[in-house]
Amino acid sequence: MMRESGRIRSAGWHKSRSALALVVALSLGLGLLLAQNFAAESPPSSEGAKIFAQQCAGCHGADAHGTDHGPPLAGVGRLRGRSISWFGEVIHRGIPSEGMPAFNLPPKELDALAALVHSLNSPAAESTVPGDRVAGEEYFFGKGRCASCHMVYGRGEAMAPDLSDVASEMTVDEIRGSLLQPSAHVTPGYELVTVHLRDGKTLQGFARARTNFEIVVQDLKGQFHFLQANDISAVSEEKKSLMSPLKATPDELQNLIAYLSQLTGVKPGAAKIGPSKPGGVPFSRIAHPRLGNWLTYNGELSGNRYSELTQINTTNVNQLRLEWIFTVPLWKQFLPETAYFIENMKYFGLEVTPLVVDGLMYVTGPHQAFALDALTGRLIWEYSRARAPALVGDAALGTNRGMAVLGDKAFMTTDDAHLIALNRTTGKLEWEVVMPEEAMHYGSTVAPLVVKDMVIAGVSGGDWGLRGFVAAYRASDGKLVWWRWTIPDKGEPAAESWGGNPPKTGGGATWLTGSYDPETDTLYWSTGNPFPDSDDRNRPGDNLYTDCILALNPNDGGLKWFYQVTPHDVRDWDANAPLVLVDTKYQGRERNLLLHADKNGFFYVLDRTNGHVLLAKSFVRVTWASGIGADGRPQLLPENGLVCPEEGTNWSSTAFSPETRLYYVMALEKCSVKLSAGRWRVGRPEEDAAKKYLRALDIDSGKIVWEIPQIGPAEGKRHAGVLASASGLLFYSDPSGEIVGVDNRIGKTLWHFPTNGESKASPMTYMAKGKQFVGLAVGPNILCFGLP
Repeated sequence: MMRESGRIRSAGWHKSRSALALVVALSLGLGLLLAQNFAAESPPSSEGAKIFAQQCAGCHGADAHGTDHGPPLAGVGRLRGRSISWFGEVIHRGIPSEGMPAFNLPPKELDALAALVHSLNSPAAESTVPGDRVAGEEYFFGKGRCASCHMVYGRGEAMAPDLSDVASEMTVDEIRGSLLQPSAHVTPGYELVTVHLRDGKTLQGFARARTNFEIVVQDLKGQFHFLQANDISAVSEEKKSLMSPLKATPDELQNLIAYLSQLTGVKPGAAKIGPSKPGGVPFSRIAHPRLGNWLTYNGELSGNRYSELTQINTTNVNQLRLEWIFTVPLWKQFLPETAYFIENMKYFGLEVTPLVVDGLMYVTGPHQAFALDALTGRLIWEYSRARAPALVGDAALGTNRGMAVLGDKAFMTTDDAHLIALNRTTGKLEWEVVMPEEAMHYGSTVAPLVVKDMVIAGVSGGDWGLRGFVAAYRASDGKLVWWRWTIPDKGEPAAESWGGNPPKTGGGATWLTGSYDPETDTLYWSTGNPFPDSDDRNRPGDNLYTDCILALNPNDGGLKWFYQVTPHDVRDWDANAPLVLVDTKYQGRERNLLLHADKNGFFYVLDRTNGHVLLAKSFVRVTWASGIGADGRPQLLPENGLVCPEEGTNWSSTAFSPETRLYYVMALEKCSVKLSAGRWRVGRPEEDAAKKYLRALDIDSGKIVWEIPQIGPAEGKRHAGVLASASGLLFYSDPSGEIVGVDNRIGKTLWHFPTNGESKASPMTYMAKGKQFVGLAVGPNILCFGLP
């Protein structure tokens, strides 16, 4: 058998800091291992050791690490996960082709021997390891200086592999070997190199990603360097780890092994981690991002996908070419064969918007997160977790719209409505919290929003029955800061909007990223439809705070004001669409505006300081209301069987250009038939085929200035958004899979690229190595385009 190592290994010891780093190696003697385990185990295990010494040691060695006559049996990766009965069968039958004879042992002896060999390959967490764990932890963070390179549960430094789950990934044998023989195996991505640059400088660090054409080096201070072949004159590879073999007393060594052998990963709940580290991405950078980074879901806290970058412009956009592709491995996710999944997988695609922070790109997929070299798309690290069982809706599909960043962490929600923090350097989990307080149909697909020192997120599942909420957590450790329900309790304000008795599962999901205004210190978040969405027999009234725009105090979640776009919604017109904050002269004076194109077919301009409606005009065909009154309420029309729109737009991103004063939105012209009893055959109105349009709206009048009809499938969950720029361009993707660049003044198409994929995400733009890129998710791929 080949000798293999665990998945998490170590990089090395920084000599100048005398820091500990772990690398997988196999050096633990069987006698010592047995001495550790058997004292606390049952007699059959002890019996197994005696039988091994008599029957097996001659070929496999007294320490089970193999000899010239037989392979190792301790710490062998291929044997991990095998059952005791499997080992018993192999021992009983032998492997004649490999020279191993059959052993006709009594059943009790065979069981004891099989259990022993099984234990030699079990993770450390399944072993009984003597030693003082508390003393081992003190040594790790103190005298041993292990934490100067490694992290455990968010404490320490991200200079070497995170060890929070080392006991689940390595055997006791491997842990001991990693301490005593650190150069035996080095974790992929932590190979030590010295790069000689063409300018005469040298760079020493770890090769986190490498091809024949580029290399990503993490230097010994933790910084990433993205180097191309033409930057490099030579690369020297070190043959051994920077880490020296651990020098510790026997007790210190054993206590350290005992501590490491009980590290089984971050569990849900606020983490107990040290103070925040200096550096990383402070909130001041997120509030005022540097040109070229894309630090939030919409690029700006205002929610406006408008970029000041101008390297790609109307004169050269026709030269854009595909620079790189990164494919999210969807095959890793096994989905149930239900009607819901079969239908939605017809047009499955990523909905993520990538983030870019100083040359690193962060993207999410179903139950996964990745850090990439933004220049080339090369993988730096990946994080994945198992799909949660018994989910419904988009969360069950693994839909996830992206991450948020702050300091040294990246945040994402999970399919089962957990909020997690990953270390941005290593991709390892630092904390995890369960957002829902009680079991309902909760999921989460939202890209979180960072405000000050908090990370804010919402939940999905409103079409299946839940009580919506928005919650804020302390970014450093996941501690809950505040909670805002979207459905009131009985006796609370707004309960009368449900006839005085709001249901526990009234809906009001919060699955789209909000916006934040630092000037007025106000958080804006939209809410979804009431539940049941079309059956209103038990929910009289307006049903607050469903279908609302909420203006919240970000410090405590207090409600400043709200505006309900569709009172008593019975058509699934949730308000989960972008909230774009704009400061401009409007109706004769400077104003703080909120722009919102709603699913109900109306485009709204609100005074965001108080929620007053300044303009409300239909941007698609509308038959249910003649307009919006002075009181902000829809002026309803009699029902005639044809309801327009089915949905005027959806969650896809919108953009406003201060140069053109146009608001860009992907609109859907589609009506639905809603007949009363007895009218199925008589007087059935005609229903036209669905049609999508990219429309540019004048925010002063609400009129459509120009539009581009979209050829291709208009229905299904295909909600691609837009990106505007100061260069006069507007980027979007159409239903047929084309990525398109147009002149944002007149709607003239200047460039397009056929992907032939399902496009349901929104574009973004960034700079890497002085070059502007446009990035977009299409199908399972992240595509990035740049100029030659």
